[in-house]
Amino acid sequence: MKVTRSVFREDHEMYRETVRRFLEKECLPRQAAWDAAGQVDRETWLKAGREGLLCASLPEEYGGGGGDFGHAAVFAEETARSGVSGPAFGMHSDIIAPYIHRAGNEEQKKKWLPGAASGELILAIAMTEPGTGSDLKAVRTTAHRDGDHYVINGSKTFISNGLIADLIIVVCKTDPAAGAKGISLIAVEATRAGFRRGRKLQKVGQFAQDTAELFFDNVRVPVGNRLGEEGKGFAYLMGELPQERFSIAVAAAARLERALETTIDYVKDRRVFGQTVWDFQNTKFKLADIKAQAVAVRTLIDHYLAEHMRRRLTLEEAAIAKLFSTETLGKAIDEMVQLHGGYGYMLEYPIARDFVDTRVTRIYGGTSEVMRDLISRKL
Repeated sequence: MKVTRSVFREDHEMYRETVRRFLEKECLPRQAAWDAAGQVDRETWLKAGREGLLCASLPEEYGGGGGDFGHAAVFAEETARSGVSGPAFGMHSDIIAPYIHRAGNEEQKKKWLPGAASGELILAIAMTEPGTGSDLKAVRTTAHRDGDHYVINGSKTFISNGLIADLIIVVCKTDPAAGAKGISLIAVEATRAGFRRGRKLQKVGQFAQDTAELFFDNVRVPVGNRLGEEGKGFAYLMGELPQERFSIAVAAAARLERALETTIDYVKDRRVFGQTVWDFQNTKFKLADIKAQAVAVRTLIDHYLAEHMRRRLTLEEAAIAKLFSTETLGKAIDEMVQLHGGYGYMLEYPIARDFVDTRVTRIYGGTSEVMRDLISRKL
């Protein structure tokens, strides 16, 4: 789909070529093995680090690439367009590492960020708990102060990178009576006594993305592992969630464009009743609608991308981007599955993988209902 874009610089486009080559050479050939294993091998993480593809927007002094969110957006777009599913590189680099960079002290940054950039230290963030969903104020995991340590107790679920993470940023209550003002962020090494990984969760899609339950049973962590100030965790989350949600929107826009292209190719080749599926007026009208929607999504995303690269994207705007792009994607994918007929239900076809892999975009990072609530507060 040809849409004139002006948001990216030359260095972004050079980075795009590097990302594209890496995905084609190192990821696509491993997709089937990752799907079967339910997780991505660590060697691929290390290769991504060696190629400079992890934490590209972090300062060079911490091992990053010294880029900006434009580089993160390029990575998200190319991953979506390639059809690669599983590696949570974007979440690791552009959602979790920024918590350490922006809330952490100098010692923490130098201790953890270089390993994150090299792929030697895989990151996860543990927000969601059984029964709490998107309501972060309701987390029940506690971190009780005991001298120069916190003692953490609780459980988390739906944690991406949960099976392979070396360092988990845990959202917990250091003051259970204080509500949102009692939330803190504490980094927990996976080697800590009392920390346990639960079962690998079986998902509808994104088979290679390991997702697990995590359990904390009297896990003792030094106070020095707390990110930022005690009780400021909710504020830190609100500061970073817009980028997480917008990253999902960026990928959704690219996924929609890819799905449209593959569907057009399919219907022009597939013959039924003596003509191609493309020859039916209904097909052309359906795809015309989807192209109009894809152009609208792309225009919106590029506008907000330019704003975010200037650090001007608001919580409401990120919610608008995520809601519009993922809801549009979901409805369009369903229409395109239908145009494939029975083959649209076969996982060997890209549209079927899109169907199962993208459904979660309306759930994680905050459900569409949460996005609507955030937007409605500004009406």
